[in-house]
Amino acid sequence: MAIERKEPDNRMSQIVIHNDMIYLAGQIGEGPDVKSQTVSMLAEVDRLLAEAGSSKSNILQAQIWLSDISTVAEMNEVWDAWIDPKNPPARACVESKLVTPDFLVEVMVTATKG
Repeated sequence: MAIERKEPDNRMSQIVIHNDMIYLAGQIGEGPDVKSQTVSMLAEVDRLLAEAGSSKSNILQAQIWLSDISTVAEMNEVWDAWIDPKNPPARACVESKLVTPDFLVEVMVTATKG
């Protein structure tokens, strides 16, 4: 039952794999608004899941933080177009103060290799 860590630095690993479970660190995106940050953030989730040997169809749980809950509709528009509608994960979405005011959305994903 080895633990595999990918893209580690002195603070955290971007991916931790244990057995068939994949845990991603919190992911943020780039851009001037929540919509563009969500697109960028989910592209990074796709990349990390592919590196771990998985895909968005195998996401079990997603935890989403918005710096302003009034932007949930814009985030959901991107999320709904991105997520596999046949395999939607369990999900929570809350408002929270993020690390910097530039960060408008962050997601943390748990998935399986499937």
